[in-house]
Amino acid sequence: MVSGVARAAISDIKPGDYVGIASLPTKEGGDGALEVLIFPPALKGIGEGSYGWDLKPNSTMTNATVADAVTAVSGRTVMLSYQGRQKKIAIPEGTPVVTLAAATEADLKPGAAVFIAGEKTPGGAITARQVVVGTNGVVPPM
Repeated sequence: MVSGVARAAISDIKPGDYVGIASLPTKEGGDGALEVLIFPPALKGIGEGSYGWDLKPNSTMTNATVADAVTAVSGRTVMLSYQGRQKKIAIPEGTPVVTLAAATEADLKPGAAVFIAGEKTPGGAITARQVVVGTNGVVPPM
């Protein structure tokens, strides 16, 4: 499966949306977003949970449903619900927010930025499940 990415905004995130947010613990407590992916409705539930991520040391990826989106004087936060748990993540100004967009294998050109979700087989080979390619100047922030 090949997808592209398109720019989105924090204002595009609504309660009930399914998102993937890479984040790091903050000094103040809680987590701060490094990037936000708003999944299309057809992908709701994919990879649900919160687990270690390799974007930065100690980062996590949380794929979850937005329970509540809050804008306050102290910053922007979302409350995420997944597998009977909740996690509150602050989204600092300037955090990349994207959504998936149409793309084809023809967009996979030399020099294109890509993110590849793969699965390791028992024999050690890695099989790509999804390739997300940067198009129209938007780079996958994952």
